[in-house]
Amino acid sequence: MFIVFALAAAVLYGSADFLGGAATRQSRALSVASLSVPAGAVVMLLAAVLAGGSVPTAGLGWAVAAGATGAVGLIVFYNGLAAGPMSVVAPVSALMSTVLPVGVAVASGERLSARVYAGVVACLVAIVLVSLERGTVQGRTRDHHAALRGVGYGIAAGALFGVFFVFLRYAGSSGVFWPVGVARLAACVVVLAAAVLARARPAWREAGGRVLVAAVASGVLDASANLFYVLATRAGLFGIAVVLTSLYPGITVLLARLVLRERMHTVQRIGLLLAAAGVVLVTL
Repeated sequence: MFIVFALAAAVLYGSADFLGGAATRQSRALSVASLSVPAGAVVMLLAAVLAGGSVPTAGLGWAVAAGATGAVGLIVFYNGLAAGPMSVVAPVSALMSTVLPVGVAVASGERLSARVYAGVVACLVAIVLVSLERGTVQGRTRDHHAALRGVGYGIAAGALFGVFFVFLRYAGSSGVFWPVGVARLAACVVVLAAAVLARARPAWREAGGRVLVAAVASGVLDASANLFYVLATRAGLFGIAVVLTSLYPGITVLLARLVLRERMHTVQRIGLLLAAAGVVLVTL
């Protein structure tokens, strides 16, 4: 069952990134985040209240640290989507956010079979292939400097997301969804404080109602993805759950193909097939 939860998280994360990326092309990253993060917090708190349980105290510090780290990572990620190619920022951040948690999982004693390791490697390679642009495949990106900026933003955001996943794991499982709800509240404080200090204007004043809808929808989908991710890590192995969740760039690319009519190149199709093969190897 945890495989289903992890793949659902990947679909939701990819959809959230697609909407967030579209919004940041028309408004400042902080303006978008100041809408998406609070919208996600509402979803998180509703889920925590409906699921029941009391607010945990033992892992409260880890939850707050997770939220603050995730908020900074989201701001860096949104800036990356605005400054560099989405197809560079997304896969680099996905890889970075996977390596650290998987390393922690292996160090903490999780042992996998050779077949599962092969599936994990296939998924990691697929993350890269599915997000490559044609210019990157041919070795001549349309904007070399933009691509380099995208790599830098992707590394920074991915490292912060990886720390977020690890901290959230240490926040514990008491109170059902309360740890992730507390984390999102901490993220709200960080993002709104940064927006006030930077004097970021509300996104809808900069770019209209469509950006408002995209930003709020992105926050709701991202929060829903966090809920499914938590369910996945509690129902199965932490390392595998992180790897499957990190397949989200494939969803972003598919949405770009379906909604924006962007062409999907051969190497991206190979990446999607490889991702499917990796999922099969992991789930058998």
